[in-house]
Amino acid sequence: MAEQTIHFDDGAGYEQMMGIWSRFAGEIFLDWLALPLGLRWIDIGCGNGAFTELLVERCSPVEVQGIDPSEGQLAFARTRPASRLAKFHQGDAMALPFADSSFDAAVMALVLVFVPDPAKGVSEMVRVVVPGGAVVTYMWDMLGGGFPLDPIYSEIQAMGIGATRPPRMDASRMEALRDLWIGAGLEDVQTREITVKRTFANFDDFWMTNLKSPALRPTVAYEIRRR
Repeated sequence: MAEQTIHFDDGAGYEQMMGIWSRFAGEIFLDWLALPLGLRWIDIGCGNGAFTELLVERCSPVEVQGIDPSEGQLAFARTRPASRLAKFHQGDAMALPFADSSFDAAVMALVLVFVPDPAKGVSEMVRVVVPGGAVVTYMWDMLGGGFPLDPIYSEIQAMGIGATRPPRMDASRMEALRDLWIGAGLEDVQTREITVKRTFANFDDFWMTNLKSPALRPTVAYEIRRR
């Protein structure tokens, strides 16, 4: 099971499992950035549009382009109110289908650890942003116990069961993020820690919500069949 590739294809399921978390973190993230209104944004790895919706609601952008490899996620994103402005396209974070200096700001929200070559992904962000623009990301601390699904992963590991994890969890470390941004030639690199909390109605709510994860669900199903 550990060799399985994680595919996010269920936009509605992702919204319940992770989209709510993304909005909680994204609110604080945008407050911290405090970028001007009226910018041209690209949301790379936009998924089901959870963060894209925040951009449209709070930043009054003149343009938002969302890029994601999953048509299932994009189909959900196109049902959001944000789609009145945002345009969603299937694409690769390491080969963005836009010309140099097309945007004022580029963002990856909870994406970087899924990019096979994070440095290439960051370099593509830099390429499509104008000089003096903003290249930004937020990511769970995947190696420091900061991932919302860590309680389940810890129990699975204690049972000796392997479960699929994102391919580049090392890119989530604060020092790794800083090195990636500096290595891409960016200046005025700033980092901060964001802490968010979410309340579930009960354990069943917590369990069934997190089983919508495409990484955990096959592992749990396999173990149930095996036992």
